[in-house]
Amino acid sequence: MKLVILGGGGFRVPLVHGALLRDPADQSRARVTEVVLHDTDTARLEVMERVLAAQAAAHGAARSGAPVPPPTVTATTDLDTALDGADFVFSAMRVGGLEGRTADERIALDLGLLGQETTGPGGVGYGLRTVPVALDVAERIRRLAPEAWVINFTNPAGMITQAMQTVLGERVVGICDSPLGLAKRAAGALGHDLDELEIDYSGLNHLGWLTGLRLDGRDLLPDLIADGSALGSIEEGHLFGTEWLQTLGSLPNEYLYYYYFTRDAIAQITSAPQTRGEYLVDQQADFYSAVTASRDDAWQRWDAVRRERNATYMQETREGDDGETQERAEADVEGGGYEGVALALMAAIARDEPARLILNVRNGTAVPGLPADAVVEVPCRVDASGPVPLKVTALAGHQLGLAQQVKVVDEVVIRAATERSRALAVEAFALHPLVDSVTVARRLLDAYGRRLPDFYSRLR
Repeated sequence: MKLVILGGGGFRVPLVHGALLRDPADQSRARVTEVVLHDTDTARLEVMERVLAAQAAAHGAARSGAPVPPPTVTATTDLDTALDGADFVFSAMRVGGLEGRTADERIALDLGLLGQETTGPGGVGYGLRTVPVALDVAERIRRLAPEAWVINFTNPAGMITQAMQTVLGERVVGICDSPLGLAKRAAGALGHDLDELEIDYSGLNHLGWLTGLRLDGRDLLPDLIADGSALGSIEEGHLFGTEWLQTLGSLPNEYLYYYYFTRDAIAQITSAPQTRGEYLVDQQADFYSAVTASRDDAWQRWDAVRRERNATYMQETREGDDGETQERAEADVEGGGYEGVALALMAAIARDEPARLILNVRNGTAVPGLPADAVVEVPCRVDASGPVPLKVTALAGHQLGLAQQVKVVDEVVIRAATERSRALAVEAFALHPLVDSVTVARRLLDAYGRRLPDFYSRLR
């Protein structure tokens, strides 16, 4: 099978490649035998080719038994060449690069708003420049690889998945590692492996709630929420506080911190010497230049930077009242997650190996109160025919109201990008619950236009 990775020069590509290397060697099962990396940046592609070659060599040296040939890896800057004949397309593009990410953060912060890449005004700005590219990619896939499945990790993941579905239908599936990490932590605190439990989780990407974990029909989550000590031991207990989680009666996705503690988040980000994007600009520049200068230890360099990157993920949310930063749990620092979801999704479809995964899929009737064509994040059963949403608990009023408002913003962003409408772009900013003024919405769009004119001058 041919897997195409869009954003193939990106830093997280070795996670997907590593999952492919660990795929069990059973010659009777369909495997990814060809990986094509696509990116617009030749230098980053060359670095990733070096890292993946070193990763494959290290994996082969550590493996016992008969050697299993790793997938071939090629790289190209020509999108049509990459997509032609693909079986799966993994989309991890960052339209505008890290410069775009720093704009998403700083433009909002300068106006007193939350500065974050997918949540709030930053997510709107990111979506406005990404939707046109994602739709172009979808049209090319329809022409060059009409039977391909698209696994979308490009952010804002729910919005971009929904945009691409307008071209390719339900063969576009969005993935994210946040819900899986939340469910694993909760299961562990209850003394169970996640595989033993039935997950009840619903909402939108980066805006969902774990409302149940069932064992033989009995919901164990209330036991965790009632146990302040166990609840306080997990990341969400540190992040939201046990009192607030007990008030909610559910466990929110970590990104809901930005809605429940907006002022705190803004203050923490503003007081830091760098935003997350600015930190990554420096870290990534050092990494890519080091590997370009020397082929030695390419994979080891990448792994060390990965661990540092994971350790500082959402660092602003872990600052205590005393100014000290809470360390991330070792399992979270070790990271990974989304690449396992991607591999399990591909195996379920290509090899008919049924799996239960939390995915971003077309709603239908899965989440009452949201449109049928809305992309929602829910547990699904997946087999060769694709994902089917499983029954979930209806969202409470305050949860549904927030999800409805953010979903409307997603829809307006998609319309603004496709119709090249400045008025709709302003509307998308103004309707977002983390933007407090229509006047500020206009200033946001003006600031994006000045800083990244190549992407926003197309709006009329």
